[in-house]
Amino acid sequence: MGQAGTFVAVVGPSGAGKDSLIRHAQKSFAGDDRLMFVRRTVTRQADPGAEDHDSMSAADFDAAEADGAFAVTWRAHGLAYGIPAAALDHVRQGGIAIANCSRSALPGIAEKFGGLAVIHVTAPPEILARRIAARGREPAGEIEARIRREASGLEQIGNVVTIDNGGELEPAAVRFNDCLMRLAGMG
Repeated sequence: MGQAGTFVAVVGPSGAGKDSLIRHAQKSFAGDDRLMFVRRTVTRQADPGAEDHDSMSAADFDAAEADGAFAVTWRAHGLAYGIPAAALDHVRQGGIAIANCSRSALPGIAEKFGGLAVIHVTAPPEILARRIAARGREPAGEIEARIRREASGLEQIGNVVTIDNGGELEPAAVRFNDCLMRLAGMG
């Protein structure tokens, strides 16, 4: 690794299957040190059936943020999220760092990392609603609000690939992995 790499922000509505695609890719590229699957920090308790993340209290998160532990932070849905500084180091050394991110954080991520690619994962509204309800974390009104949110602003980011993950995981996972392979110069 020599020249600056790329940060891959995986975005999309709740229930689209971002974490499922990331977990699949993580298994597919196990042992490839060019790709770093970023474990972000969230001010939410860990849930074995959901995203693999580090949990922190709000006070600990604020202290870590002040100490420079994160390359980028943002707030959404009443929670704080952080991408560890190690991801920025990896990209600066020419690697590819992949993380589940919020669309609202993309301008800050682009500014901090420079090289940015966005994979926008989508699914039909009825599938999103069913997946979100199955998690049991959000009340019905919040589920509706999450589904109504548009993917606006992505057209201004530039390097965006959209993947429909409304059906079986495997076809979407193949497309996701193909995007990562192209970014890493493997395909």
